[in-house]
Amino acid sequence: MRVGIVAQRGNARAAYLAADVREMLVAEGTTAWLDAETADALGEDGREVGTFDACDLVVSIGGDGTFLFAARGAGSTPVLGVNLGEVGFLNAVAPEDAVTAVRREVDRYRETGAVRHREVPRVAASGEREWSLTPALNEVTIQGEQRGHGHGVDVEVRVDGSLYEATHADGVLVASSTGSTAYNLSEDGPLVQPGVDAFVVNGMCASEALPPLLTPLDSVVTVRVDGPEYVTVSSDGASQQRVETPEVVRVEAADEPARVAGPDADFFQALNKLE
Repeated sequence: MRVGIVAQRGNARAAYLAADVREMLVAEGTTAWLDAETADALGEDGREVGTFDACDLVVSIGGDGTFLFAARGAGSTPVLGVNLGEVGFLNAVAPEDAVTAVRREVDRYRETGAVRHREVPRVAASGEREWSLTPALNEVTIQGEQRGHGHGVDVEVRVDGSLYEATHADGVLVASSTGSTAYNLSEDGPLVQPGVDAFVVNGMCASEALPPLLTPLDSVVTVRVDGPEYVTVSSDGASQQRVETPEVVRVEAADEPARVAGPDADFFQALNKLE
């Protein structure tokens, strides 16, 4: 079995905990990979996180941002989140339980050939000019290069070919149920309980009504954008594409879901930590 370990950048506590997890794995005969930055903090050899899709399990130690970073490299490999953040919608394991939780999943893999996990949808974006982004676990955003009065973009939003709205807005986001608590929430979008199979289509400061819309996972959302010379399409704020307008952006469920390992986080307990 091969386990990848990703610790929050610049967090000494996360690095020390990664060392503890690695020590346990090596002692029990399991191959342990550290991502490059974690390895550098520990004085060890590391690998690029983009190679962690070759692992059987990836352990993320930090907050939800670290989990998103690990998940991008993990591909379809299950990711186990250890929560060092304030909220922790994706990280269900407490720091003091980290070594035990990882050992439990390693033992399960040895017994059954699989890690316990649940599948969560990811959002994929592509364009008419034959570009695509790494699928997002939280959201895809389509927006002008500047926000606020006098800026923004003209958008025409369609769901499965039917016109939903045409307006001027700072942008449009399409969030997964997992991402409903992230950027979507700051744009006054609805919370979506885990397990609800839907995406949220949400306007960003639209000049006319563009209320948040829940759509089935098999829907195809297209956003035609025009106005400024360029717009930016972003996947989880990390993978980005700057495209010339006019452009039609296609947003839909990715072929491969993300896989979240270990116990489920308590959604409502995490909500109580939101300010």
